[in-house]
Amino acid sequence: MTSKQRSYLKGLAMTIDPIFQLGKSSLTPENTKAIAEALEARELIKINVLQNCADNPNEIAQIISERTHSQVVQVIGKKIVLYKESKNKKRIELPPDKKVK
Repeated sequence: MTSKQRSYLKGLAMTIDPIFQLGKSSLTPENTKAIAEALEARELIKINVLQNCADNPNEIAQIISERTHSQVVQVIGKKIVLYKESKNKKRIELPPDKKVK
């Protein structure tokens, strides 16, 4: 993902609300499955890490992205933004990847 594409996704993420909250139990297999399903349906999601979660949001974001094969767009404080291109319901068109030859 290029910085331009990441910047575009950050702009889109500003308008969406978190659809998941991770608390004391942190990341469970059920959470991971639900996040994967949400990514397939929405492509771009925001996750809120609650104060009672002992884990670092950056570490949680990396683990989720590995398990769901998604990309971490950003982690700001206790908010995580993830992106994964949907196979069936493509909604977000990323700016083209311009590589200089």
